[in-house]
Amino acid sequence: MVVRPLEDRDFPHWISLRHQLWPEEPVSGLEPEGRRALEGDPPLIVLVAEEPGRLTGFIELSLRPYADGCSTSPVPYVEGWYVVPDRRRQGVGAALMAAAEAWSRQAGYTEMGSDTQTVNDLSRAAHAALGFDEVEELVVFRKDL
Repeated sequence: MVVRPLEDRDFPHWISLRHQLWPEEPVSGLEPEGRRALEGDPPLIVLVAEEPGRLTGFIELSLRPYADGCSTSPVPYVEGWYVVPDRRRQGVGAALMAAAEAWSRQAGYTEMGSDTQTVNDLSRAAHAALGFDEVEELVVFRKDL
């Protein structure tokens, strides 16, 4: 397995993987949103895990002006982290996170943020196993007006 930056040829498969991570989002929305993010200022950083013949995961980093529990700004923030089900618990997610951490260190950042849903026990355990500290639980509300 190789972890490397996203290349143009990867775009369709990356969008497919994003849809697997966020199935409630239509592909028709994920594709233009992904293109805008890659062209943003600063651009979304996307690293992919590649095995012969396929991508098996990705991690996306944005630069946020603020992240809960962090004291620096901007902060590299994990916006998406996904490994295909048949490759989970085999080091792919850890390799993606290690590459994101290496990118962040090389760019001069000293901390990193991430989040997950409170009910996502797999993601919480993966973050903890890789040295992340939980700093807050959050319930988000909305209301139709």
